[in-house]
Amino acid sequence: MRRPATIMTALAVAAFVLAPALAEAQRARGGFGGSRGARTYQAPPPTNTAPQAAQPMQRTQQPPMAPGANTAARPGAPAAGAAAAGAARPGFFARNPFMGGMMLGLFGAGIFGLLAGSGFFSGLGSLAGILGFMLQLALIAGVVMLVMAFLRRRQQPQPAGMARDMHGGGNPPPGPGNLGNLSGRGTMGAGMGLGARPAQEAPVQIGPADYEAFERLLAQVNDAWTREDMAALGRIATPEVVQYFRDDLADLSARGLKNETTDSKLEQGDLAEAWREGAREYATVAMRYSMIEVTREIATGRIVEGSATERGMGTEIWTFVRVQGGPWTLSAIQPAG
Repeated sequence: MRRPATIMTALAVAAFVLAPALAEAQRARGGFGGSRGARTYQAPPPTNTAPQAAQPMQRTQQPPMAPGANTAARPGAPAAGAAAAGAARPGFFARNPFMGGMMLGLFGAGIFGLLAGSGFFSGLGSLAGILGFMLQLALIAGVVMLVMAFLRRRQQPQPAGMARDMHGGGNPPPGPGNLGNLSGRGTMGAGMGLGARPAQEAPVQIGPADYEAFERLLAQVNDAWTREDMAALGRIATPEVVQYFRDDLADLSARGLKNETTDSKLEQGDLAEAWREGAREYATVAMRYSMIEVTREIATGRIVEGSATERGMGTEIWTFVRVQGGPWTLSAIQPAG
C-alpha cells in the first residue's frame, strides 16, 4: 500500500534535483534581456499563455527612472522617493534647534554642578529656581513653536491638482478573446490587454498582420541564433539585443559548446500590452513554442544537453518595437514566471 507514496516521493526528489538542469536548458539559447522603453522595469500584465508575472529584465541598457519622477506609473515598483524622504528626514532636535539648545544648556549646567562638587542641579541653584527657569523656557519655547508653525503654513505650496494617472499605469486583465489560428501554426492573439496611455494618444492597433510578423520573427531569431548569423540578427533585433546574443554565443564557444534551436513552432501567444512612446510603438507578447534544441560539443559534435528527436517547450515574453509604422524588430526577451 505504501508503494504509490514511495513512487511519488521519488518523482518529487528527481524533479527537485533536475530542476536546475531543466532551467539551464531553457536558458541555453541565451539572448535574455533588452528594453521595453519606459516600461522596462515594469512587469508586463499576465496573460492566458503566461499567467504568472514575468521575471525581471536580466540585462538592459535602459537607465532607471530618475529620482523624483512619477513612480506611480510603474505598478509594483518600490516607493524609492518615499523611502529616500524618510531616510533624509532630520531628527527632532535638528527640526527644533531651540529645544535642543535648551536641553544641552540644562545638561551642561548639571555637569558643571557635578564638577564643582555640589550635585547635579546645583549649577542652577535651588529646586524652586530650577522650576522657575524651566517654566520660563517652556513659555518661550511655546511662543517660538507657534510662530514657526504659522510661518510654515504660509510657505507651504498649495496642491496643483490631482495626478493625471492615479491608477498607476496598471492594465486590465486580459480578456477571453482569441483571434484564432492566424497562420495555421498557433493561436496568437488571445487576451489583448492594452497598457495605460495618455488620453490624447490614439491606441496602438495590433492586427493579424502584426501577429504574423511576431510569429515569423520567433522563427527567424532562433534560426539566426543557430547559424550564429549576426548580420541576420541585426536586421530583426535592436543593437542591444544583438549584443546580448553575441555575448552568449561567445560564452558558449569559450566553453567549447554550440547550441542549436531548430524547427521552432508557435503553440500559443497572447498580447500582454501595446503602447506608444513618441514615434515608437511597443508590443509585448507572451509566446509558448515548441522546438528541437540541443547543445553539442564543438570538437566532437556529441550532444551534451537536449534531444535531437524530442521536441521541447518554452514560454517567454517577447517585446517588439517599430518606428513610425516600420517593420517590427525584437526589443527584449524575458523568461516567463
